[in-house]
Amino acid sequence: MIAMDPSIKRHRTADVTLTLTSPDGTPLAGREVVVAQRDHRFLFGCIGFGLIPHINGETSGEEAEAAEREAERWLELFNFATLPFYWGGFEPVRGRPDTARVLAAARWFAERGCVVKGHPLAWHTVTADWLLELSTEDVARAQVARIVRETTDFAGVVDMWDVINEVVIMPIFDKYDNGVTRLCRAVGRIPMIRMVFDAAREANPRATLLLNDFDMSAAYECLIEGVLEAGIRIDALGLQSHMHQGYWGEEKTLATIDRFARYGLPIHFTETTLLSGHLMPPEIVDLNDYQIPEWPSTPDGEARQADEMTRHYTTLLSHPAVQAITYWGMSDKGSWLGAPGGFLRADGTPKPSYDALHNLVKGTWWLPPTTLTTDDQGRLSFTGFLGAYDLTTGTATTTFQVDTPGEIAMTLTG
Repeated sequence: MIAMDPSIKRHRTADVTLTLTSPDGTPLAGREVVVAQRDHRFLFGCIGFGLIPHINGETSGEEAEAAEREAERWLELFNFATLPFYWGGFEPVRGRPDTARVLAAARWFAERGCVVKGHPLAWHTVTADWLLELSTEDVARAQVARIVRETTDFAGVVDMWDVINEVVIMPIFDKYDNGVTRLCRAVGRIPMIRMVFDAAREANPRATLLLNDFDMSAAYECLIEGVLEAGIRIDALGLQSHMHQGYWGEEKTLATIDRFARYGLPIHFTETTLLSGHLMPPEIVDLNDYQIPEWPSTPDGEARQADEMTRHYTTLLSHPAVQAITYWGMSDKGSWLGAPGGFLRADGTPKPSYDALHNLVKGTWWLPPTTLTTDDQGRLSFTGFLGAYDLTTGTATTTFQVDTPGEIAMTLTG
């Protein structure tokens, strides 16, 4: 049996009984086999922004070597990649999107067994400046066309999207003028959400479409309720947890999940950050307003980050509504706001948090190659996390899925 949090065992593992038979159905008794986990069903994710230049052959020398080491560490820990589709960066000049580079990166992750998500299709921040030259009606047409283009061009490689980001604040955003805020102000939040979700759904009916926000107040709950009452289909809810001002703690985290799980939709923690340096002052309202010349990682901060990482991931995995966690940055180099939130220091060396999470994802929550022998009825039993497994008998390997928690029975032909 796996020693772990009882809630994690109940919701994330299965007690599997496999019956191994020959092609004619005869039980294979006394057969020695090896069972090994090959992937988690749960999505342990991280952004892959920083690897795009390397994947596209744009690095060389020491930079390429450092990127290769980071890529290896990334793949050793994660099975879920988020790639950037910020309109202002993806299509700074109208009609010239960065499709080829980002698609190459998406294929690179997908070929290595990762689920790939695009972030975001609609957002008022980092949006295209050329929208300001358009009428509100033309902004709407351009937004829909952009969504159809991306979801079509990337279909089959990227089949999960943060469709629209931070809608609670979108129509009242006043930091600077932009076309998307103007459009949302003109049509309203819920019609805006309907427009972008309808476009994405029609272009790629099999895609998983998320509504994503940083606002964990009742305002987001009211928005979700309005969206569902309007009959708009949402596949999952995105909750952001950038903890630059301190770890939420187990009680707040579970209470937050419970508040949003009541809508019956899967929960994705889409943007998670925990720091290994000093915390941002509590009086800062908009995290983007905290700009300092240097924000170092410290030994004490790294120990704290490793502890909080273990606690946070354990808490999220213990709640059955949570299906995915995306960490917002592998490395401190080029990190959001310059904060020391990565698993790697700016020089590429791993922090204790990397080892701490690796020990969970590929240790406590993982079944390594395990040798078992079938009984006289061809049966063997094991307890493992939900996910994909290999069963090897001699030189033959069969892959099978464990998708349901609890006690399950399966028959495989050896």
